[in-house]
Amino acid sequence: MWSSFEGGEEEAKKSVMGKFKRVCVYCGSHSGNRKIFSDAALDLGTEMVERRMDLIYGGGSIGLMGLVSQKVYDGGCHVLGVIPRALVPIDISGHAVGEVVIVSDMHERKAEMASRAEAFIALPGGYGTMEELLEVIAWAQLGIHDKPVGLLNVDGYYDFLLGLFDKGVEEGFIKPADRNIIVSAKTAKELIQKMEDYIPLHDQVAPTRSWNAAEPDAINS
Repeated sequence: MWSSFEGGEEEAKKSVMGKFKRVCVYCGSHSGNRKIFSDAALDLGTEMVERRMDLIYGGGSIGLMGLVSQKVYDGGCHVLGVIPRALVPIDISGHAVGEVVIVSDMHERKAEMASRAEAFIALPGGYGTMEELLEVIAWAQLGIHDKPVGLLNVDGYYDFLLGLFDKGVEEGFIKPADRNIIVSAKTAKELIQKMEDYIPLHDQVAPTRSWNAAEPDAINS
């Protein structure tokens, strides 16, 4: 009887519900040249499973996106891939992991992922990953959403990008408060903890509710 209780207590410790349930992960369709990047993707997947977080991602099964999606799926959490019709062929994106939503183009893909997610995390990746990351940062600045945006800075991969943001503040193109939109850390555990503690400090260009208005207001000239 006692051992059964201990076992249940141990399982409860292993699985702690996170502050947000659905996380959108941006990452490369390549694994990179060093094992540390693959290890980081698997570590993020493990952290998400332990916190019972579902995954929303770009829909492929190759590279880092394949590693993190398979890890989350195997851990019993829901995986949703959103993929444009042009990228559906298996020779481009690989076999699908979990549930798949096929959309018409990249714009619809990003909008669908963003609307379903409660938080965003970027692993190392190329142009596509960086573009998606910068867009959700800009959307937060504009007030389109107030969700935490996290950057998993594996072995300093994003040091130069973070330095560019700091340079933008120094030169007067980015407000200091807006620099705080992006949360970064070297490990998945530290990053998720920072994101759960995140409190927006910046002034939104327009309030979030105004972006969600059903009908546009007419402007009389």
